[in-house]
Amino acid sequence: MTLTAWIPLLALMTSLLASLVIFALPEKGYRLRTAVNLGAAGLKLALVAVMVWGVFHGVEYGLSFTMVPGVEFVLKADGLSMMFAGLSAVLWLLTTIYAVGYLEDSPNRARFFGFFSLCVASTMGIALAGNLFTFFLFYEMLTLSTYPLVVHRGTEKALKAGRTYIIYTLGGGAVLLAAIAWLHGVAGDLPFKEGGHFVDADPDMHRSLILIFVLLVAGLGVKAALFPLHGWLPQAMVAPAPVSALLHAVAVVKAGAFGIVRVVHDIYGLEASSALGLLEPLAWLAAFTMLYGSLRALWQVDLKRRLAFSTVSQVSYIVLGIAMFGPVAAVGGLVHLLHQGIMKITLFFCAGNYAETLGIHRIDEMDGAGRRMPGTSMAFTIGAFGMIGAPPLAGFITKWTMGTGALEANMGWVVVVLVLSSLLNAAYFLPLLHRLWFREPNGSWPHERHWGRLETSAWLFWPPLLTAVMTVMVGVLASLPFSPLSWAELIVLREYYPDGS
Repeated sequence: MTLTAWIPLLALMTSLLASLVIFALPEKGYRLRTAVNLGAAGLKLALVAVMVWGVFHGVEYGLSFTMVPGVEFVLKADGLSMMFAGLSAVLWLLTTIYAVGYLEDSPNRARFFGFFSLCVASTMGIALAGNLFTFFLFYEMLTLSTYPLVVHRGTEKALKAGRTYIIYTLGGGAVLLAAIAWLHGVAGDLPFKEGGHFVDADPDMHRSLILIFVLLVAGLGVKAALFPLHGWLPQAMVAPAPVSALLHAVAVVKAGAFGIVRVVHDIYGLEASSALGLLEPLAWLAAFTMLYGSLRALWQVDLKRRLAFSTVSQVSYIVLGIAMFGPVAAVGGLVHLLHQGIMKITLFFCAGNYAETLGIHRIDEMDGAGRRMPGTSMAFTIGAFGMIGAPPLAGFITKWTMGTGALEANMGWVVVVLVLSSLLNAAYFLPLLHRLWFREPNGSWPHERHWGRLETSAWLFWPPLLTAVMTVMVGVLASLPFSPLSWAELIVLREYYPDGS
């Protein structure tokens, strides 16, 4: 194999091999396990950076081989895959650092970090998959590798949440497999291709293509937490904070949204999806999910459940941007793939810090925590204002771009939805910030721990500060080359104008 074939395989294998090593290490091998975790995460980030640079300059990375006659296993790096892989690589490194500190005194750390690495390997496989068959293999591998993380604590509540999670995700996987098999029977093994495959589809195929699309979106919509398939997500918040961060910012929900983007862009194609009447219903579903998730978030008293329903709302921005059938709106949807990940992981890191340092789990326990934990609370504040869409933060770039795209696509109702969504975001985040900074503490904290000079463990302190800085920088520097916004524009340019016109 050539170097351009080896690099995506190595990017995939770093976390896969790391998981095997970690499983083999004794529980007490703390230092070696941490070295393997951080070394593999650093190497993956370097390999992804090489591919990002290459893809930007037109280098093709990939490999393929026949699994069974008519079905290929394909890994391929393109603009869209590098956006998802880049998010995974950067946030995996930060989440690993955070998880090392979070689980410092916990049992079963070898098991946790082994499945943690398998989860990241699955996510990287989803990002680099070159066709639906390869995508499905890693998509189901992600389901199986995240289940042990959801039930890690082993409590009855965790096991119940795990059962709900596995029922939803395996059910969605079964629907997705049926759709892929049906599509394979209709059109064969289709690689992901800019512009899709069905622009000139035979009219006799239209009914089948519409039904297959519905099944594909239903199967992917479970992980993307589209209404009414979102029920597993709030229950999964019993998992440790690093797992919640991974579920919401990097892996599971993003895998579902990413899959929908792949289907619309690279299997059906935007023109065919629009001609078949598929995009408008998808846009309405995404818009409804945005408002529904925000309304449910308003009534949550548990901090992580409020953030979970916020995720239900926020991930639908990605789907809505793609479904508006306009280049500017598509840029807004795609850039939110990264922006939401950075902002949401900040919020979950902070929620984990409050829980581990002060024993805070409920919103009514947050009073005055800003004075006790100013660094964490400043990061939380930046993440919250980013979600609301305050300029010049990452969320503002998303919402402004999508609003502009909605007007370009003559879908003014989307602007109304975006404004309502932002107001609801403010309604469920601003009271939290008021409690943090302007209320007096209600006596002692539920379970306070002291870590020395810093407000919490250094392993827990620095990751949310770094992601908060990233939330600011990707907004302020959005116009620079290699910013998330510029990369999304590159993807959309190639999708809408494949001939370079």
